[in-house]
Amino acid sequence: MKAIIPVAGAGTKLRPLTYTQPKALIPIAGKTILGVIVDQLIDAGVHEYIFVIGYLGEKIQRYIEKTYPQLKCTFVTQNDRRGTGHAICLTRDAVQDDEVMIVLGDTVCDYNVKEVLSSPVSQIGVRKVDDPRTFGVAEINDKDIVTRMVEKPLIPKSNMAMVGIYYIRETAAMFAALERNLSLPPDENGEYHLTNALQLMVEQGIKLQAFKVNNWFDCGKKETLLSTNATLLRQMEDAQTTNPNYQFDSTVIIHPVNIGEGCIIKHCIIGPNVSIGEHTKIESSIVRDSIIGSYAELQQVVLNSSIIGNDAYVRGLSQSLNIGDNTEIDLG
Repeated sequence: MKAIIPVAGAGTKLRPLTYTQPKALIPIAGKTILGVIVDQLIDAGVHEYIFVIGYLGEKIQRYIEKTYPQLKCTFVTQNDRRGTGHAICLTRDAVQDDEVMIVLGDTVCDYNVKEVLSSPVSQIGVRKVDDPRTFGVAEINDKDIVTRMVEKPLIPKSNMAMVGIYYIRETAAMFAALERNLSLPPDENGEYHLTNALQLMVEQGIKLQAFKVNNWFDCGKKETLLSTNATLLRQMEDAQTTNPNYQFDSTVIIHPVNIGEGCIIKHCIIGPNVSIGEHTKIESSIVRDSIIGSYAELQQVVLNSSIIGNDAYVRGLSQSLNIGDNTEIDLG
């Protein structure tokens, strides 16, 4: 059993943050997006991983090797970003004949991983959405068996969007379908989609069953990333009997918050819904509904619904910011 996690995307919707770090390494609720995904899989007993890397891939590899030295990991490079189908096809030699769990690198969901992995048939994660036209869509029957899949249909016949989680038992058939798909012209964006290969498997009579995730957290844009951070912080708080006993000089903490090690915070109001990375310094500031990176420094600011990157320096007054790494701003 192996897990494939494609993390080669450039994360253009989260720029400038993603100019200097991969989207998968953006912090949420005291972890990274990728850390949330890997921890879920580890808890379910998955210990072999294949990461498809590309843009800033060396940072992904360093993070995994430092954070999860106990895992058996293979890193496959996708030099040309030609879609998820192309990314998964590159892992064929590393997978061999094992069953695989595929989780897209920006897919954070609430679901029972162990239950999915114990299924006797292949599984596809779905979630009902209001407008399915921007997603891969699964049409399913009354027994939750997938009858058809379409990538971004103009006229959807189902509102069940595929969330980016797949448990595939028939890996030989999947790679054969991917190879066949790659022999055809790509879509208008030059991409090959995993959806199309899975549809070929359905047409061959292979049973794929849909399972509904409890929650699907969107980490693709600033606003939804902040909302995801707040939701995960509340879940962390609900799972604990008491809040962490943070002790900072003349500072009020309004939970839920998560503050990394080595932080210096003085004369502040922090929270609710705030994540702060390690070794960050904040003085005389009010911060709520925000994500602050590691080694950042904030002085005399009022931040609301903001994302501040690592090593950033902000002084003055602001309302809503989206600031990348290694940035210096003086608003005073």
